[in-house]
Amino acid sequence: MLHPFKAVSLSFKKAPLAIRELISLDEAACRRFLHTLHHELALTDLLVLSTCNRTEIYYSAERDQSPAIIAALGQLKGLADVSEYYPYFDILDQHLDAVRHLFEVAMGLDAQVVGDLQISNQVKQAYQWSADEDAAGPFLHRLLHTVFFTNKRVQQETSFRDGAASTSYAALELVEELTADTNNPRVLVVGLGEIGADVCRHFGDSKLFTDVTICNRTRSKADLLAAECGLKVIDFENLVPALKEADVIISSIAHHEPFFTPSMVERLDVLSYKFFIDLSVPRSIAAEVENVPGVLVYNIDAIQSKASAALERRLAAVPHVRAIIEESLVGLQDWTKEMMVSPTIQKLKNVLEQLRLEEMDRFQKKMSPEEARRVDEITKSLMQKVLKQPVIQLKAACKRGEADQLIDVLTDLFDLERQPNAV
Repeated sequence: MLHPFKAVSLSFKKAPLAIRELISLDEAACRRFLHTLHHELALTDLLVLSTCNRTEIYYSAERDQSPAIIAALGQLKGLADVSEYYPYFDILDQHLDAVRHLFEVAMGLDAQVVGDLQISNQVKQAYQWSADEDAAGPFLHRLLHTVFFTNKRVQQETSFRDGAASTSYAALELVEELTADTNNPRVLVVGLGEIGADVCRHFGDSKLFTDVTICNRTRSKADLLAAECGLKVIDFENLVPALKEADVIISSIAHHEPFFTPSMVERLDVLSYKFFIDLSVPRSIAAEVENVPGVLVYNIDAIQSKASAALERRLAAVPHVRAIIEESLVGLQDWTKEMMVSPTIQKLKNVLEQLRLEEMDRFQKKMSPEEARRVDEITKSLMQKVLKQPVIQLKAACKRGEADQLIDVLTDLFDLERQPNAV
């Protein structure tokens, strides 16, 4: 039997944006939720991942804990009846399903834009939060390090990460399409969330756009990015005049409530078309803004990558990526099975070491210090040789799925039941 690793997932595949933004968690909420799951539900190997496309909880427990996890999530988000959202969740209560899903998420196979690099960084961040909370057990540590190693292999051995087919690049492509008939379109980026900052970098690299302005509450952050990308920057106090001038407004504001409201946009006196692109989850542009004459709103679900050469290369590399993942899964499974026998191995070592020390005590008084030292070395070496074969046989039995019988035999032979469990 493999480690009891499981997952609860709500993603763009089943849940529309309105549901995802309702369930989404910022960093502070992720950390609070980790604390709740670890201390109140006593779950281990915890990973809480929340992005614009998914909110997922990975954990270890003997029985499916998804109802309790979803209930705790509903409580955290202040949802009166979270059960009505159950159909949007996927429950992965089999070890291999949950592990494979995390690999596919972290590699970008399960992303809206295949191969999106951002998700890999978000998984690393989620892992750091778990480690900070002391909620990452030995299995999760091993799993995540295997994931990161696999990610490196994918980057080095395949064309899966070639080109710029990411959500932020898809946003740039959308702006190109919307402004195809506009001479030197004026673009304003408001807020510098992770995707928003990436969009700015793409605009900096683009030769099509020469009038791009950044506006952020914290001016210093905007100044740094503007200098990096060769873009203009304005103070947050001058936002309204900039909104009036812009043809395209890209919002990456992190806030619980929409920043751009219908009444605010109405005051801009839109005379021709103005495009609002919302990269935030929860949305920073109220859906009703589109009711303002001359305004068109595009949310994160509308930002789809074009069938670019980069995306085609990525799709062609998918079989190779999956093959690398399968190799990693085999190695991880072998390690996981060996985890099952490690307590038996440790108990056996303890029993033999106890016997060795007892015999050393019996004869030590008759030996000189030099003789005692040499006998100590010889008996230690002998114990290692005695242990070697049972350990090899146990690990081999693990791979065959036949370890239980050998564990029983060794337990009876050496009376290992009396040995305390290794910590």
